Amino acid sequence: MTASAPIRVMLVDDHTMVRRGLATFLYVFDDLELVGEAADGDEAIQLCVRVLPDVVLMDIVMPNIDGVTATRAIRQRFPTVQVIALTSFAEEELVQNALQAGAIAYLLKDVSADELAQAIRAAHAGRGTFASEAAQALAHAAVQPPPPGHDLTAREQAVLALIVEGLNNTEIAARLVVSPSTIKSHVSHILRKLGVSSRTEAAALAVRHRLIP
Repeated sequence: MTASAPIRVMLVDDHTMVRRGLATFLYVFDDLELVGEAADGDEAIQLCVRVLPDVVLMDIVMPNIDGVTATRAIRQRFPTVQVIALTSFAEEELVQNALQAGAIAYLLKDVSADELAQAIRAAHAGRGTFASEAAQALAHAAVQPPPPGHDLTAREQAVLALIVEGLNNTEIAARLVVSPSTIKSHVSHILRKLGVSSRTEAAALAVRHRLIP
């Protein structure tokens, strides 16, 4: 790698001392080059336009525009730019959100300099690297059952919303301008998908799990 152009790296973190430490780390490696620093997600998006880095080290929890939102925006506008989430948190939701936004790697800030350098090189080559805590969070998410109502269709959600309002099949049919037999079929599907035996249970589950707007 040292025989070719260095990997252009951009730092995004709202803490000045963290950016300073990361900048110092980058200077140690001949194949890594610091091309810009940003203090929040909005600044990161704007800076990315100007410097077009190869890899972004992105903090996740930041004021204004957070790292997940910034990652999504950067990946949509600049698909060749790889983003490494570099944060202090490994909560399951944060890990999933960062990867769904387009981050190729998820590391914690206690990572060693050599490990981070290797992760940057891997990201530049299109390979992901994950802290053990992040990998565990992903594994845990993978074995969780899907939330109730995940497979409801848009029409079934509309019918469920009217069930919550207390409407009967005839009233729902009139509201949606379909036949009562069609609504009866929808209600049957809704009860089966939610794993309940009555409209009252379906309504309670919908409210408890916020299945309707």
